[in-house]
Amino acid sequence: MIAPLPRDREQQQAQPEQAALFVSDLHLQPEMPQTAQAFFGFLQDHAHRAEQLYLLGDIFEAWAGDDDVVDAFHARVVQALRAVAQGGTQLFWMAGNRDFLVGEGFAQAVGLTLLPDPFVTTIAGRLLVLTHGDAWCTDDEAYMQFRAQVRSPEWQAAFLALPLERRKQIVEELRAGSRAAQKNKSYDIMDVNDDAIAALFARSAAPVMIHGHTHRPARHAHEVAGVQRQRYVLSDWDLEGSSPRGDWLAITADGVIRRYGLDGKEIGNGG
Repeated sequence: MIAPLPRDREQQQAQPEQAALFVSDLHLQPEMPQTAQAFFGFLQDHAHRAEQLYLLGDIFEAWAGDDDVVDAFHARVVQALRAVAQGGTQLFWMAGNRDFLVGEGFAQAVGLTLLPDPFVTTIAGRLLVLTHGDAWCTDDEAYMQFRAQVRSPEWQAAFLALPLERRKQIVEELRAGSRAAQKNKSYDIMDVNDDAIAALFARSAAPVMIHGHTHRPARHAHEVAGVQRQRYVLSDWDLEGSSPRGDWLAITADGVIRRYGLDGKEIGNGG
């Protein structure tokens, strides 16, 4: 029997115009300064106006442990996020496949709440299931085995016991291995599996899902157990190349989901 998914305990009493914003897959790193600056601008210009901000994984390109929060680049990200939290916006963080080692130390430094994956919540009267997305790429058996290994408490305890510099070296090796492996994988095998998504919809009972990970922004329609569902996929952020990309989703007080580009302009009605 599948255990019920965790749910938030407090219903929102008063929704501002933008009840919640959602972003994922920024892959923040010093080597991508324009992307980082765009995120800082997003926090200052948009996130502080919302009641809630959901960071749905891979906000950092890599994370070797919360003791690396003193790194100059990481400290700047912490400062920017903390300013939003101190301004009254509730911040929620979900682990991605790149930054799954973010823990309570980071959460306390920022002033945010760590969420399990998946997570069910109600915002502006809409029942949602939130997830990073990598857990449902079940066709990629090699990645699923790796994910199970590095998400185990035993592996993480052993890894975090290593000196920070050694951890950083291992992270770089894992990143290089991931890039090499992806070159030999098909486009479809790295996407979410339809049956896994249908099972998550059924398990959560939510008519709306929001996730990232695949870097394939879209709105998908699903029919599960005779009920129409909507799945919103967030874009990754990359402003360093010739074709800048990135987006975020917003739910307004009336429960409407809208998608916005990095210029702050609406991109259709959540499409």
